[in-house]
Amino acid sequence: MIEDKNEQRTSLSDLGEFGLIDHLTKNFKITQKSTIKGIGDDAAVLDFDNKKIVVTTDLLVEGVHFDLSYMPLKHLGYKAIIVNLSDVYAMNAKATQVTISIAVSNRFPLEALEELYAGIETAASIYKVDVVGGDTTSSNTGLLISVTAIGEVEDDNVVYRSGAKPNDLLVVSGDLGGAYMGLQVLEREKEVFKVNPNNQPDLDAYTYIIERQLKPEARKDILELLKELDVKPTSMIDVSDGLSSEILHLCKNSNVGCDVYENKIPLDPQVISTCEEFNVDSTTIAINGGEDYELLFTIQQEDFPKIKANPSLSIIGHMKEASAGTHLVTRAESRIELKAQGWKNFND
Repeated sequence: MIEDKNEQRTSLSDLGEFGLIDHLTKNFKITQKSTIKGIGDDAAVLDFDNKKIVVTTDLLVEGVHFDLSYMPLKHLGYKAIIVNLSDVYAMNAKATQVTISIAVSNRFPLEALEELYAGIETAASIYKVDVVGGDTTSSNTGLLISVTAIGEVEDDNVVYRSGAKPNDLLVVSGDLGGAYMGLQVLEREKEVFKVNPNNQPDLDAYTYIIERQLKPEARKDILELLKELDVKPTSMIDVSDGLSSEILHLCKNSNVGCDVYENKIPLDPQVISTCEEFNVDSTTIAINGGEDYELLFTIQQEDFPKIKANPSLSIIGHMKEASAGTHLVTRAESRIELKAQGWKNFND
């Protein structure tokens, strides 16, 4: 990360832990009626009446999940919220609150954390969630961010991974592979920069896929669309670890098989052209890339007419009996067994 020698740097030790929390969270506003008490006490107080509560937590570690040489801190704060909200929406739930905890080394001044929290504040404002707590501590290994997201859903509207049945249609929102190819472009330009720091990259041709990596969006709008279309998914998951991994999760949890059609997988033209430039197969990238944060879900056959013409949704396959297995049907109509080859932690 290149630093401006003239920029202001306020040491975090000048504020202390509670002063830092007060400073970073002073602009957060309460918007949810379920938030009785937010930041400022021993715990947040929430009131959800008779609704089901969903809770999800994610940890982002510098050097594993993000690289600050090309990930702006404001974008990182935004993305940290988005990846958690996506899990809430995958339960067909409304996201309502988040907590944020960070561990930070002394190489970060206050101004850097202000940028991080500006991104958090922006995401909270756009997605209408309340920031109701968290923690800060020191780190010897850079920056770690842990976000917990809380949501609510009516008892009869919650959607699990386990509800798919044979003959259900498999549907995905948006398009796939963009985040992974955006990462490849950023990694390539980082290596070029190392060799020649005076070289300024021209990234205009990659705007969409870089935004898919640095500033993804959670598909709250898809839940609103499905409600408007009167379609309730039978099962659902978000595409964070790669399409193949998520399909296998649905199949395992629902005890079904699946046929996925290569020619139905949605690809943005920028993904296709960048795959050609990198000499990689676009289908392989789409099914294994990860970090797209689209929603993958199944619907009953009778709901097909409600969604068939919608540009935000693609029907990419159908569920079968578990004994039929899980396959990718290629453009040449050959059948390849689907394997989970997306993002895995703890790889050697």
